[in-house]
Amino acid sequence: MSARSADDAAPNAALDALLATLRLEPLEDNLFRGGRGSEGWQRVYGGQVLGQAMMAAAQTVDPGRSIHSLHGYFLLAGDPALPIVYDVERIREGGSFTTRRVKAIQHGRAIFSMSASFHKPEESFEYQRSMPEVPPPEVLPNPKELIGQMIDRLPESMRSYFERELPIDMRVIDVNRYLSREKKEPAQSIWIRAGGTLPDDPILHQAVLAYASDFTLLDTALIAHGKLLFDPDVQLASLDHALWYHRPFRADEWMLYVQDSPNAFGARGFCRGTIYARDGTLIASVAQEGLMRRRRSDYVPK
Repeated sequence: MSARSADDAAPNAALDALLATLRLEPLEDNLFRGGRGSEGWQRVYGGQVLGQAMMAAAQTVDPGRSIHSLHGYFLLAGDPALPIVYDVERIREGGSFTTRRVKAIQHGRAIFSMSASFHKPEESFEYQRSMPEVPPPEVLPNPKELIGQMIDRLPESMRSYFERELPIDMRVIDVNRYLSREKKEPAQSIWIRAGGTLPDDPILHQAVLAYASDFTLLDTALIAHGKLLFDPDVQLASLDHALWYHRPFRADEWMLYVQDSPNAFGARGFCRGTIYARDGTLIASVAQEGLMRRRRSDYVPK
């Protein structure tokens, strides 16, 4: 693992809280409870549910197999004041693949459903698309530096968000994305990593990446309209999320998240993401469709 600076090694309470939410409590065979998270959110953050559902499914699978894909649907807004119960169904135990279905439950109703596939290690054909050339994360401002440099030009909602301690460290390639209302090609790239060193548990690194993969993806579709996810006249919500893991990685090392949005129509935006390790290794691919509505001009956030 690459060395982290003294500042990077500082304690991160937000990351500790995230890891705590990913340590599920077994209730019964195939039944688990995830702790509360998404503090300060009006509803449970989708990445939290993705990560917890993955951890639940993994606890029912032979440790010699790792998750290679998941497909999830967000059915109802989650209540951040309550824990979430995860019901795992053992669909298939194959010679090479294991399949699980996970249902997340609150107030007696399903708020999320996911299918996940696990695969034993194999070797065969190999190919990957090259990582684009972008500035390294060290030359880009961290969120606190970004706030300090542009405090008078950033929207208040964005300032308050980035002023929090976050479990995921981010470096935005093009900060003008947050300053300009110009309609541009809906694409962006962001460096991401966990805000501290993680334990040597591959499924935990995959869960942390799942958590991070929902942060900025849907926001990419708004670039074509000169909008931000922080705008009060925009309603965004993840509808589904698909994630494919291609190669082993560490989520506490820098990863480049390359995102684009080829389509928006019918109050839905579709976005794609490709995630590379620092050395250019392609480690994961993401796809998501989300709700994109215009709120009424008299809407007042609660």
